[in-house]
Amino acid sequence: MKKRILTLALVFVSAWAMSQENWVMDKDHSEIKFGVSHLVISEVSGEFNEFDGKVVSSDEEFDGARIVFTAEVSSIDTDNERRDGHLKSDDFFAAEMYPQIKFDGKLVKNEGKYKLQGDLTMRGTTNTVVFDVDYNGTITDPWGNQKAGFKISGIVDRFDYGLNWNNLMETGGAVVGKEVRILCNVELQKQS
Repeated sequence: MKKRILTLALVFVSAWAMSQENWVMDKDHSEIKFGVSHLVISEVSGEFNEFDGKVVSSDEEFDGARIVFTAEVSSIDTDNERRDGHLKSDDFFAAEMYPQIKFDGKLVKNEGKYKLQGDLTMRGTTNTVVFDVDYNGTITDPWGNQKAGFKISGIVDRFDYGLNWNNLMETGGAVVGKEVRILCNVELQKQS
């Protein structure tokens, strides 16, 4: 009897694992960008050049898909080497002590709209976040690879993660805003 139950359990687990679809980020066709206000009157933008992500989904609708993502803080790029060095310092990301930004969560579909919800970790602090997601569909590219496209957007409060550096101007406005706008264009490729 125990052998039969064990066999049935193994068959069930194997069938479940086979129904899962694994996807990885196509880094050449994805971008992880951000923007933050500067001197109240403008916005400075940047991106992370080194990142990785994996998605496990039970179907091509991606409802309930599990998403794991990391970005290397040392790869931050705002097109200004001095500013990038400041962002990597202890005033902001403390890159030597906290080398990665991490996300672990799910993609949830509700009434035709998608949300990405889960735990975002920066500088050793983890908070639950929710981002808006546009699912742009799934296609097969000219080389036979199955691809899926997403646009992810949202706002995080950098103070919630200990990125507290700030100076005030004479008028009282902040040199650097506390809200950071996130914009990611992600192309996934299905693993065979």
